[in-house]
Amino acid sequence: MAEGVQSDLVQAAQVIHEATVRHAANGIRYASFGDNNLDDRELERMVQAVPAAVAAALAKKTYYFVPLALSDRRGGEATLVAPSYTPELGDQAICHRNVSHDGTEGVFISTRLLGDRFALAFEFFINIGHAFVDVVGVPEAFDQLVWGQALADVRGETSQDAWESRNLSLAASGKTGTVDGKPLIDEKAKTSYLESSFSDAVAIYQLSLSVDFDYSELREREYPLLAPQALADRLRLIARLFPPNPTYEFAIRYRRRA
Repeated sequence: MAEGVQSDLVQAAQVIHEATVRHAANGIRYASFGDNNLDDRELERMVQAVPAAVAAALAKKTYYFVPLALSDRRGGEATLVAPSYTPELGDQAICHRNVSHDGTEGVFISTRLLGDRFALAFEFFINIGHAFVDVVGVPEAFDQLVWGQALADVRGETSQDAWESRNLSLAASGKTGTVDGKPLIDEKAKTSYLESSFSDAVAIYQLSLSVDFDYSELREREYPLLAPQALADRLRLIARLFPPNPTYEFAIRYRRRA
């Protein structure tokens, strides 16, 4: 990185000290910094989409929406923040960086790497989903639903991690059969699968509260997308466990074939 460009960056720790932290009505702590191309009302609306029951578990987190977050190329684990976007810095930035400093657990999200509202919202909600599962684990009702889908060989999954860990969890049964009529399970892979699928479902549910989107927009080349009915069952369960905040509505609409 050129020295002149490097000198334009600021330490994430400085942003933590200087940025004004807001408290959304649901309890999420967040801050906006630099030329991040965000409208304050749209940002607040996105943050407030996190159900209060989910937000309550994330009291230690603060989400910083910055133009670009980068690792310090001069060495160490420090995170640097670009106050504005440039193509050169954009090539070196990453979607998010986790920073712990002076009692703050900060998540720095690179808003200018995420080209539209959909991409930004999904990045934010994926972070929320992973942080939430780290705190609360996987609810038993979700465990039973999703594992039942896996045993029934429902098509596809919600992420690469979920797809791979699901296949690994059941791989042993394909090689060595069953014990007492039950498939052999890799329990470590199963745990990873349930955690991945739960955090995915929480993220997609929040996305549906914030943005009107077509499920096919989540399609990836590396794995088949989860069958729509199976996803709908997961999301309905998540909505019962973590109801939407006031002024937000959860709805699943199926496209009719002509």
